[in-house]
Amino acid sequence: MPESTPIYQREGSYIPRIAAVHDLCGYGKCSLGVAIPVLSAAGCDVCPVPTGLFSSHTAFPGWYMHDTTDILDDYLKAWSGINVQIDGVYSGFLGSAEQVRIIRQLYKTYPQALRVVDPVMADHGKVYPTYTPELCEAMADLACEAHILTPNLTEAAIILGQPIGDQWAGPSISDVEAGNMVEALLAKGAQNVVLKGIKREGENVVRNFMAGQDMDLVQVSNEYLPYMLHGTGDVYASCLMAAVMTGKTLEQAARFAGDFTHDAMIVSSQQPDFRARGVSFELILGKVSALLSK
Repeated sequence: MPESTPIYQREGSYIPRIAAVHDLCGYGKCSLGVAIPVLSAAGCDVCPVPTGLFSSHTAFPGWYMHDTTDILDDYLKAWSGINVQIDGVYSGFLGSAEQVRIIRQLYKTYPQALRVVDPVMADHGKVYPTYTPELCEAMADLACEAHILTPNLTEAAIILGQPIGDQWAGPSISDVEAGNMVEALLAKGAQNVVLKGIKREGENVVRNFMAGQDMDLVQVSNEYLPYMLHGTGDVYASCLMAAVMTGKTLEQAARFAGDFTHDAMIVSSQQPDFRARGVSFELILGKVSALLSK
């Protein structure tokens, strides 16, 4: 069954409004620092819902985090008081398990909104330092309610209740195994899944696998670049949603997101201290805006 229907139907000059439920990081581009400019370049009105305030991303020593859980109920209640309308709910890094309840309240308030869940909680076989077992379990439950789910291998394993460890740090996962993981995630309730960032031993490509309600399993790939940058997952997920919100199909959106992330990593490598500062995408944001004319 080939994919043929866009997930989001954009009409005319309408500007869709997206609640972006992510943390805000002062230094080292990621999360809201990525989602706001990328989605804005795609002609979307981005409404931040900050799940935490960070001094820098957590790869730096001595980072500071302020958990915003206690303010979010009043924050979103105030939105209801002024009749804010939302077309999409895009969630990423969460500060506490209680924030999953808050996201579900957004789903209830805006039942027509597209639900995009980037289950930011782990990578390379390791859970991020602020994530508790309770939060990982809550995130796994939320993932099953997504219209579009974008996990990496480690996150997919957590959602499926599989053990994590070194096997996800340098995987040799086959096409069949990747497809089985995607199908298992769909069986748990996610409507469309993009399993991202699969790099096999000895290969120079990064593979992403996807399937959904209107498409069979598809694989897309990009050149592997031999350095890791913080925030590339946020760039990928934000670009994928940006393309979806311009009316692209999921496969088209995944191809665009992979190409953009690859190109942004090349731009980043030309910046001083690029390995620490995060992914630099500013010089190529025009590629996102160009989606509106294609």
